Amino acid sequence: MSYLFNDTIAAIATAPGGAARGIVRLSGPDVLDYLNRCFQPEGVCHLEEVRYPQVVAGIVNLRDARAELPCQLYYWPTERSYTRAPTAELHTFGSPPLLEELLLELCAAGARLARPGEFTLRAYMSGRIDLTQAEAVLGVIDSRERDDLDMALQQLAGGLAGPLNRLRSNLLDLLAELEAGLDFAEEDIEFISRDELHSRLLEAGRVVSSIARQMTWRGQTSGEPTVALVGWPNVGKSSLMNALCGDEAAIVSRHAGTTRDYLTTRIDVGGLVCRLIDTAGVDHQDRESDEAAAAQQMRREQQRQCDVQLLCIDTTRPLNTWEQGQLSSPPDTPRLIVLTKTDAAQSETDLPRGLATSSKTLDGLDLLRRAIAETLSARQADSQVVAGTAVRCRESLIGAAESLTRGERLVGGGIAGGGEELVAAELRIALHELGKIVGAVYTDDVLDRIFSRFCIGK
Repeated sequence: MSYLFNDTIAAIATAPGGAARGIVRLSGPDVLDYLNRCFQPEGVCHLEEVRYPQVVAGIVNLRDARAELPCQLYYWPTERSYTRAPTAELHTFGSPPLLEELLLELCAAGARLARPGEFTLRAYMSGRIDLTQAEAVLGVIDSRERDDLDMALQQLAGGLAGPLNRLRSNLLDLLAELEAGLDFAEEDIEFISRDELHSRLLEAGRVVSSIARQMTWRGQTSGEPTVALVGWPNVGKSSLMNALCGDEAAIVSRHAGTTRDYLTTRIDVGGLVCRLIDTAGVDHQDRESDEAAAAQQMRREQQRQCDVQLLCIDTTRPLNTWEQGQLSSPPDTPRLIVLTKTDAAQSETDLPRGLATSSKTLDGLDLLRRAIAETLSARQADSQVVAGTAVRCRESLIGAAESLTRGERLVGGGIAGGGEELVAAELRIALHELGKIVGAVYTDDVLDRIFSRFCIGK
């Protein structure tokens, strides 16, 4: 598809079939000329005199029609229109033959039949909306339920574009400060401290992770949310998984580290089906084998990308350093604290507040199921992303999150010689990935994939 916007396009903008009212829409530099050929305003009004958006009553003259058609013209003569070009909508009877005749009249005058989604594409290319809002237009059209419509309207109003643009602006400022320090490295000037750089990278990573989780939920092809069991080895994750699903889905052993890979099963929590994942236990021995490294990388990814994580705490022993660190840090995804082995708990153990459970006596499992269901339902209600956006943008958000994480680790580990350049490079990658989401960075192939799903007239 070629994107030349110096012509005038026209299309029927209402759904197929008869109705009380139908709309023919046109937009482009020659709108006024084409209107003057078929539309006659009432009274002494001349369209050339219209200087601001308004509604003009009149009639439509069609060559083959036996009578004049009453019509209301919604006219945007300036760049204040949806496409930032002169735009008009002719509202008249919703008879398909009449609307088609009116469209033919406009095309005979010189207008071109619009391609699918071309009005919205022009709005995007002119900067009126970004790509997430363009996809929200399609979400409005495709909505079948009220919740889907509300979500699409919220995204169209900037519910996703706003946070993303603020994030990009903050990262651009951060990159500018970092590069200013590089440009004046010989001077005794500190444009940004290491602590501030670290803090701002962490905050940006949290924002990206939050948006990514929304898109993971909306973009899942299976439609099933994921719940990950996370914890130190031998805290009872596998036993808890077996108790929740009612069978021997996981391997249970007293030997720490039995679950080297991950196991998954489907469970029903209050009528909501979800996938329960038993992740590998945290490797406290820092083994460097390929198998161990892969298992730990998989655990971290599942902990970051799941819809709810169950942080399991063994009540038969005191908290260790890793568990204390987990509890003191805000989680990347909604988290429930699950206290395990409460049938053998040590009363003097200093434990956090959580859901007390026992895989042996099954105490607390109903409360845990209910808490999982409530957390997932709240998560679903909070989603503000239409499915099309989630599918397109998930990889870009993951890429941005990974770049920010690498930058944060470079700073947190102490920047050595040349480290500032590496952090700046990671920031540029993150900005590039975020730019692809809002459309600041795009290719014709991406636009074709998005707008080919639209219908003509939108």
